[in-house]
Amino acid sequence: MENEVVSKNFIEQIIEEDIREGHCKAVRTRFPPEPNGYLHIGHAKSILLNYGLAKEYGGKFNMRFDDTNPTKEKVEFVESIKEDIKWLGADWEDRLFFASDYFEQMYEAAVKLIKKGKAYVSDLNAEQIREYRGTLKEPGREDPGAVRGVEENLALFEDMRNGKYEDGSKVLRARIDMASPNINMRDPVLYRVAHMSHHNTGDKWCIYPMYDFAHPIEDAIEGISHSICTLEFEDHRPLYDWVVRELGYENPPKQIEFAKLYLTNVVTGKRYIKKLVEEGIVDGWDDPRLVSIAALRRRGFTPESIQRFVELCGVSKANSSVDYAMLEYCIREDLKLKRPRMMAVLNPIKLVIDNYPEGEVEYLDAANNLENEELGSRKIPFCRELFIEREDFMEEPPKKYFRLFPGNEVRLMHAYFVKCVGFVKDEQGNVTEVHCTYDPETKAGSGFTGRKVKGTIHWVPAPFAGKCEVRLYENLVDEEKGVYNKEDGSLNLNPDSLSILRDCYIEPALAEAGPYDSYQFVRQGFFCADAKDSRPDALVFNRIVSLKSSYKLPAQGNTQGR
Repeated sequence: MENEVVSKNFIEQIIEEDIREGHCKAVRTRFPPEPNGYLHIGHAKSILLNYGLAKEYGGKFNMRFDDTNPTKEKVEFVESIKEDIKWLGADWEDRLFFASDYFEQMYEAAVKLIKKGKAYVSDLNAEQIREYRGTLKEPGREDPGAVRGVEENLALFEDMRNGKYEDGSKVLRARIDMASPNINMRDPVLYRVAHMSHHNTGDKWCIYPMYDFAHPIEDAIEGISHSICTLEFEDHRPLYDWVVRELGYENPPKQIEFAKLYLTNVVTGKRYIKKLVEEGIVDGWDDPRLVSIAALRRRGFTPESIQRFVELCGVSKANSSVDYAMLEYCIREDLKLKRPRMMAVLNPIKLVIDNYPEGEVEYLDAANNLENEELGSRKIPFCRELFIEREDFMEEPPKKYFRLFPGNEVRLMHAYFVKCVGFVKDEQGNVTEVHCTYDPETKAGSGFTGRKVKGTIHWVPAPFAGKCEVRLYENLVDEEKGVYNKEDGSLNLNPDSLSILRDCYIEPALAEAGPYDSYQFVRQGFFCADAKDSRPDALVFNRIVSLKSSYKLPAQGNTQGR
């Protein structure tokens, strides 16, 4: 529609005002994770928001690692983050940066502040600094080190760099206002001593900048126009602005805060995930029960489904929670027309067609997806012995049970009508075989109209079926109790979050499934070949999501916060 009005979120409105007023000549955004863990679904919102804004306004997107804390950072996390961002479709081209690349410039910036009388070396330890800082109701007290002169501070800071002091014995603090109502402005720490090897700079440094000092410098060096971060940094914005102002950067970046993406009943905290990994409760940071981006990818989510989810969540200034069911809705909607619908039997029982010729095999036509003809069709071998789902036969069925039971007739999907004529039990009374007869006149696609049946069941040909393992995932936490135990802060884990079915059968076409290949298993849900454990000779499928949900997409307009 020519006159359609496109609603802009509040960040777009700020950027467009900056462009109109000449404050911004070129839009440049960044995504700056600390490499101390794997990214999760909440980070996806920030990645796609920053990348999307740069793309929307013809600007540039920087990928930068905020690696200023070597105590928790690893190359493993760096590589996983790069893989996640590329998979999501955020292309940083040749603009990959590390905060550690700027350590020399940050040191020089600190020296500049000392020379201006805006920073000093303190002998207080962390506990004393907290005590001197005061409270929300009481102003802080002046640090004894604040009386030192410029030359003494320069000498002490150089000695800090040269490794003359132990960890925690000295810090560099900004000289701002110990009576500020914003505690972040009460002479915050800019540098600390830490004799740690860094993943990027090795042992070159034994002092490291604090995040609140390093981040605005990184943004300014890279020419970031809009530093978009989450709401917990709103109280830190005055310090961000103080740093770029005192250091005299031209065209200083503007910090804008937006609400985080919170999902109900999921674990996102790195500390908790690390504990789950270390205790072996989950199979690594990419365990499909987690909502790390790597875990979602391994489970079978697509970049498009996450992009759609982030779009539906919108951009807001107010924190709120989103139902996990909305994420499931997005992957169902994305896969339903893209993926072939195949037959798999997860809890098998043998079905023998007594009047079908022994040794004979015919190949039946099956559409790969009835809603998308472009996916074509395949041939499925059909023979005397098949596997069906155990739940598709009952010796004594309740009312309105339309599948197989003695004397009842159903259609085998893509095949024939079969009628149950008997069954076999083992010594424990378990049914091991169902016996049927088939009507050769009722072949699917033959136009047979002689009679109708109420039930259709799927199957796989026993001699040609592939065997596989299937993993069924439920929520990692107990939804009734909530994620965290209120008494001790521990996680309320669901003991039934993973069910492993080891003797499942799949139709022959599925035997070619490679890592991340996904399908709809008829009547079962959407499944993906596990990229970590599945092998050609021992296939493993993860259930991405079931077929149906009670979730309904909110009315248009309710998902876009402003």
